[in-house]
Amino acid sequence: MAKESMKARERKRAKLCAKYAEKRQALKEAGDYAALDKLPKNSSPVRMHNRCSITGRPKGYMRIFGISRIQFREMASKGLIPGVRKASW
Repeated sequence: MAKESMKARERKRAKLCAKYAEKRQALKEAGDYAALDKLPKNSSPVRMHNRCSITGRPKGYMRIFGISRIQFREMASKGLIPGVRKASW
């Protein structure tokens, strides 16, 4: 389980990323890298980290489902993910 402070930091980065997305795109197209460098560092989408939407776990993230491998396994075992059958886990 991720700390609440880490989850809050990720939410803050997501807000900044959304806020500056258009401005960042316009500066990139214009080639004004000096102005681009003056934007907040956390507004860059590169600084975003994928986390499990249930537990907040940063490792073992499955992008297709938006959850970690552990949560995927638990949900698949309970039959909550359609089309997934238990093989040899």
